[in-house]
Amino acid sequence: MEHERRRDTVLVKLEGELDHCSAQAVRRELDGLISDPQVKKLVLDLKNMSFMDSSGIGVILGRYRILAMRGGAVAVKNMNPHVQRIFTLSGMGQIIQIL
Repeated sequence: MEHERRRDTVLVKLEGELDHCSAQAVRRELDGLISDPQVKKLVLDLKNMSFMDSSGIGVILGRYRILAMRGGAVAVKNMNPHVQRIFTLSGMGQIIQIL
């Protein structure tokens, strides 16, 4: 997982699968990256993510809740058709900004 911080924004490039097997590790790493209260926005680059299931949705929604309590937000970009379908079916596109 590559990441970059610019002022109050953290950009994270996720790779591979975000499913029940990897969700806990990804959650821990993302929580560490957004633990600074100055971080207001998390942008997830999903270009190299091949698969996501409901556990992945839970990871993203959990980070959204944390940042929303600070007045922040989560955004995603570069979704493949499978991940975009998951976003559409789950209704996540209504609360998570798609860049």
